[in-house]
Amino acid sequence: MSFNQRAQAIPPAEKWLTKYTWAWASWDWGQAAINAVMITFVFTVYLTSELFGDQDHASLVLSQALAIGGVLIALLVPVTGMRADAAGRRKLWIMVNTVLLVLICAAGFFVYPDPGFLWFGALLIAAMSVASEFAGVNYNAVLNQISTPATVGKVSGFGWGMGYVGGILALALVLFGFVEPVFPWPGASTENSLNLRLVAVFSALWCLVFALPLFFVIPESPAASGTRIPLRSSYAVLFRHIASLWREDKNLIFFLLSSAVFRDGLAAIFTFGGVIAAGTFGFELSEVIIFAIVGNVVAAVGAIIGGRLDDAIGPKAVITGSLVGLLLAGAGVFFSPAAAGFWIFGLLLCLFVGPAQAAARSYLARLIPAGREGEMFGLYATTGRAVSFLAPALFGAAIAIATPLVAAGQAQRYGILGILVVLAAGLVLLLPIRAPKKTASDAAA
Repeated sequence: MSFNQRAQAIPPAEKWLTKYTWAWASWDWGQAAINAVMITFVFTVYLTSELFGDQDHASLVLSQALAIGGVLIALLVPVTGMRADAAGRRKLWIMVNTVLLVLICAAGFFVYPDPGFLWFGALLIAAMSVASEFAGVNYNAVLNQISTPATVGKVSGFGWGMGYVGGILALALVLFGFVEPVFPWPGASTENSLNLRLVAVFSALWCLVFALPLFFVIPESPAASGTRIPLRSSYAVLFRHIASLWREDKNLIFFLLSSAVFRDGLAAIFTFGGVIAAGTFGFELSEVIIFAIVGNVVAAVGAIIGGRLDDAIGPKAVITGSLVGLLLAGAGVFFSPAAAGFWIFGLLLCLFVGPAQAAARSYLARLIPAGREGEMFGLYATTGRAVSFLAPALFGAAIAIATPLVAAGQAQRYGILGILVVLAAGLVLLLPIRAPKKTASDAAA
């Protein structure tokens, strides 16, 4: 059954914003606290601050930990997605991995401000990225349950937009509750960085609470087959499926490979954005959070507009335009001499990241054979993580190369060039790939 055939029973385009869409997007809203607060703008800035020793060294440690997490994801995610498809346990594994993510995040409370806790904190960040990806594979697979070919771009963009808005509110609460509290309370104490360690507990609770609508509203997916796949046979079955896919649809395989590269660059923008703002442009933590709030507003607008453009002109055009915009904005950040330039070009980066992420997800959703959503989004994650060492490694390598050549504290800026190389490579690989064909139902949207 094709994507068009299995979507016939879902409400038409004008009714795409249903309770299922809201419940699905609510998970993204909750997970935004992990991405925005923990991985991007607050906790990683805390980890790479002077509290943990030399800032350039701390940035290298963080990139190495994330590379370790990427290897684990590459090895494990596609098999878990395939097994969830076969058994009809997609929602169950979203729930299990979300709870695991919440527990790992809460453990950030025990990362005390001392260089001896640097690796512990960095490994927690890496573990969060692993658990988030495990949950996200099956979360993305739900997209085809709640959308049609005519609305998949809107729904995907809406999910990303909700994530950004959730990030805005979470960051605002962190800023005014923990970093620069509007009224004094024990949790805002800076002794032993209690306020920043409590941010981890806050983020864990935020993630859990807003995941609940998905847990209770979205129905469990039906089993794709009557047989469960034994764990010992999983990789053999997976490789057979990949070989079959190579024979049937090489275009899909090439898209998975190209998107792996540019999505690694997109992830690096979020991972290292706050670190660069603080380390290169001298932002205080409160300034980083304010930038993040404004940036998330811009990113939400970009994702929602990009989702509508996706349904109108196709996902490939949206991704291509976004990558070109990211390269120009990233170059602007690199050449900016002061914080004002980071504000201008950093916000442009935010504008283009959302559409690229949402369109990449909807591109794949349009191509997936029925009943293989978890497996294909598992491969989507794996191909991404198989090269996930690229951006962190090039970011770190650029810093290492620049360190003896520039003034102390200025090497981090050159990490931006490593990220831009990855984005440019992803764009070059994407250009020859065929865009998904536009169907009659798409045109009617």
